Amino acid sequence: MDAAALAEKWREVVDNPYLRDLPFKLELNEDGKVEFAMSPATNRHSLLQGKLQALLLRCLPHGVQMPECSILTSKGVKVADVVWASNAFFERYRDATPYPKAPELCIEVVSPSNTTDELTQKIQLYLEAGAVEAWIVCGDGVVEVYGPEGRQTRSSFGIAVAPLEI
Repeated sequence: MDAAALAEKWREVVDNPYLRDLPFKLELNEDGKVEFAMSPATNRHSLLQGKLQALLLRCLPHGVQMPECSILTSKGVKVADVVWASNAFFERYRDATPYPKAPELCIEVVSPSNTTDELTQKIQLYLEAGAVEAWIVCGDGVVEVYGPEGRQTRSSFGIAVAPLEI
């Protein structure tokens, strides 16, 4: 399925009243089929998302941070747990759903149902879709930083990514 068809299919999913109040995320694979993206959210997962948003607001005030952001990738529509987008990115794409390109920073918070392969693939897809950086945040607050060249020792955004206090 091409990018335009995937974006249209995603808008149908978002607008479907039967799918609005599900206690888990949905994504689309590259064939436009709905996939369940995670097990029902835990409070720890939610707490980490909130801490990440606060960190991004404090460290990168000249942009927008959002939870649950849909992004068109080469393998369908993926939903990042938290993203940061520059003001320029946000002005360009504002209300587009899904975003046709990844925001500059995409973050996945590990859920009990996530596999290492799934997380690695999502990080790669975000980077291929234009993210400058992608993070995996483990349940204990440890942050792994990735760029186009692989795992990094620090964030290119100048954010100290010591383990998040929980």
